[in-house]
Amino acid sequence: MDEKSVMADTDGAMKKAVEYTLHEFSSVRTGKASPALVEGIDIAVQSYGSTMKLKQLAVISSPEPRLLLISPFDPSTTGDIERGIRESKLGINPVVDGKAIRLPIPELSEERRVDLVKMVKGMAEEGRVRVRGARKHGMDGLKSLKGESSITEDDQKRLEKEVQSLTDKFVKEIDDHIVHKEKEIMTV
Repeated sequence: MDEKSVMADTDGAMKKAVEYTLHEFSSVRTGKASPALVEGIDIAVQSYGSTMKLKQLAVISSPEPRLLLISPFDPSTTGDIERGIRESKLGINPVVDGKAIRLPIPELSEERRVDLVKMVKGMAEEGRVRVRGARKHGMDGLKSLKGESSITEDDQKRLEKEVQSLTDKFVKEIDDHIVHKEKEIMTV
């Protein structure tokens, strides 16, 4: 292992942490219908005898700003999908409409918006923790390179500063996204 691979691994891990956090943000509803809101719901499918993500079982579309339409690939899974959505913590009541399921997205109350902001802040903190974990892993990699005499102490200090600047950059990116998401949630 050399300094370039340690830095590349650290950068990649931090990017993944930010991407994961942004994906988590997309699952928080803001009063607008978005397929990302429901596509990650786990559905226990009786006929298949397993649990699958909703996006693996159906096409999810948004024909109107406040409506999601779920069209199962296999109509026999409609009941399982309906039950899975009811059991999820979204607070949305599905309406079976023939072979499709309609999800009307209700207007968010002020109290619910505040709760969602708290939840998003928790997700952001989890993302920051992941970035800091990648930072620790990178710093440990640099220490082991120094221990193997692959790099000098001056190189180690310089590279540690680079890892710290990467950390600051990715934490700031998460912070910027949370400000945007909070504004999106609180806008009526």
